[in-house]
This record gives sequence, C-alpha cells and structure tokens, in this order.
Amino acid sequence: MGMELRRRHADLRPSPETASRPLPHTPRELFDALPSLPGLRAEVIGGRLVVSPLGTPEYARAAMLLSLRLHPLITDGDLEAYTSNVAVCVDGSYDPVVPDFVLARVDCPRWGDRELLSSGLLMVAEIVSPGSVTDDRDRKPDIYASGGVPVMLLIDPVATPATVTVLSDPKEGAYRTSTRVEMGSHLHIPEPVDFTLDTSIFATAQGTVSTTPS
Repeated sequence: MGMELRRRHADLRPSPETASRPLPHTPRELFDALPSLPGLRAEVIGGRLVVSPLGTPEYARAAMLLSLRLHPLITDGDLEAYTSNVAVCVDGSYDPVVPDFVLARVDCPRWGDRELLSSGLLMVAEIVSPGSVTDDRDRKPDIYASGGVPVMLLIDPVATPATVTVLSDPKEGAYRTSTRVEMGSHLHIPEPVDFTLDTSIFATAQGTVSTTPS
C-alpha cells in the first residue's frame, strides 16, 4: 500500500517580525511588500497588481536590438539604455511599471533606490506579446503619458501585419501624436530622441518569436 500524501496548508500567521506591520491597502503598498520574485515581473497597471513571467529570449532580443540601434545616441550623449531590468515610478500615481526598454538621462531622478521617475525619461518601449496585448496597446500608453514620458514606442509583432508605432506629445494623460508603420519600414522617433529607426530589425526577430505569452 502506498503512503498517503497529505497536502500541507500554508501557515499565514504573522511572524514576530511582521505582526506589528500594517497590512497593505493599495496596489502600490502590496507591490512594496512583495518578496523577491525571480523570473517574474511585477507592475501596477490600471489599479491592478500584475505579476507575469519575464519575456522569452526572442522578446528580450528585440529590446536589445533597439538598444544597439540607438547606441550612437547613448555614446554621444549623457544617456543610458535599460532593457527589461529597471522599474519606472509613474509621477503622480507613484505606480510601478516595468517597460521592455527605457532610454533616460544618466542623472534621471529616482524613487527609492530601484525605480526611475517617469518624468525624467526620454522614451519607453513595449514589445507586445499574446499575453500583454490589452495592457501594452490600451493601458500603458495612457500610463506613460500621464507620467510625462515624452515618447513611447510600441513594437507589435503579434499584430496582422506586424507594426511599430511611435506615440508622442503627451498632454492630459494621453499622447496626441501617433505614427504607425508596418514592421520593416523606417520610422522617425521625434524629439527628444530625434532618430530615424529602421524597424526591419524587429522583423528579423519576429521570425523566431514564440507564441507563448510573456
């Protein structure tokens, strides 16, 4: 006879170290209370705490290709590029989000030790995956616009046809200017970036992108 396996229930009682701490009441407070989550990305999007797996290597490659293409701007100016490894604190709401790519000045102000303040950024980019369609296309543009990010690049390999969109001129929580091209075309990214991007670099990456949600 096999040994009966019994499911153990998690012990949710507070420890002596946490018993005196108040419970989190907002998504921001819950985010701040999270332990380290290796392999996962935690953000606050539209009032929701969203925890999702990190992107596939193909999506990370697309972000790295963007960083490499913008390398002349980074080496010639006081700029830094980050790919999926830095959180952004949205000015006003103070909600944390994690773009797939961030372009910022080296002296960009921070919220705490880890998060860059959105008003100090030059550009963010999001790479749409099957699992992030609604957040990346519909919710995050308004979040970044409300936080004063001058430019957002939306790389959408899951659209038919695949597209790249640049959003700029934020005002009253929305971007007022939008330019979309089919992936493979040239796209001018306006000030403060002022760079013409050959989006065929993403078409190359798209050929190996998995359809597994990221």
